[in-house]
Amino acid sequence: MADADAAADQNSGGGGDDDETRVDHATRVDHLMDGLRAFGANYTEFTRRFASWLGLHSTDAAALVEILYAEDQGAPLSPARLSERVSLSSGATAILLKRLEQAGHIVRTRESTDRRVVTLRSSPDIRPRAEAFFGPYAERMAEAMSAYSPQEIQRFEDFIGRLRSTMDALLANEYRDGGPAA
Repeated sequence: MADADAAADQNSGGGGDDDETRVDHATRVDHLMDGLRAFGANYTEFTRRFASWLGLHSTDAAALVEILYAEDQGAPLSPARLSERVSLSSGATAILLKRLEQAGHIVRTRESTDRRVVTLRSSPDIRPRAEAFFGPYAERMAEAMSAYSPQEIQRFEDFIGRLRSTMDALLANEYRDGGPAA
């Protein structure tokens, strides 16, 4: 047990202030988790306001944002992949896509050599509106991130990636049936 305590002291910076270091670390972790929750809530609010601005239901706007983002990343979505991203059944996603298509916000294309594969694309009319809405957001986020070195950004990316993998595993395993496994 003494070896474990010594290792913990060494990992926490050593010294007799181990309890204080643990409290500081726990407090920082709590503050970080609060910040992540607040950022998530703010992002959700941005999507809700985008929906209101376009006259859409928030779920429709969230789906539209996913379609736009996937296109920007060079990996447009299929209806099945969108369904996963917005946590809807395939039937609910089909109804949502019909609404977005009828509103002129998206188009469904068949770009694959396998003509059964449907690709979701934003319409030419919606992209300028999305850029107008999210432009200030993108500028401010870029400005905030410019305060950090590439190495710090890499550490943040690694950290967020680990958190995301942890959440994905929890949702796929312990919470796959809606609640924690018994």
